Amino acid sequence: MDNSGTQMDWKETAHAHIFEIDLPGVSKEDVKLEVEEGRVLRVSAERKEEAEEKGEKWHCKERASGGFFREFELPENAKVDEIKASMRDGVLVVIVPKDEHRKKKPRKKGVEIYGEDEGEHAPKGLGRFVCCKA
Repeated sequence: MDNSGTQMDWKETAHAHIFEIDLPGVSKEDVKLEVEEGRVLRVSAERKEEAEEKGEKWHCKERASGGFFREFELPENAKVDEIKASMRDGVLVVIVPKDEHRKKKPRKKGVEIYGEDEGEHAPKGLGRFVCCKA
């Protein structure tokens, strides 16, 4: 099982960040949720491969097995000590409350792009990196 096949949504409300991650065929006992380095939310899971029993024969086996993980850097206003999670019908829901007294700082920054023939320090334009923008 790899990260590319795992579907997720990240929604921000007035009071929380809400993650919904599809993990079909994975039990909550096989999911691990951790906060690393203060504000990095890491979700990992293991889908166990079903063993072939004596007298059985697979004709088709397309469902992936193995481990996967996803990491998300949480905003500065995330209350990491109050994270709650639940799992139902193969969907992991993680709720990260927001500290409403601590405003989220904008993290957008322009990055200069240089051309091959214009030298290392010649400005060419602005590049913007946006991840998971709906």
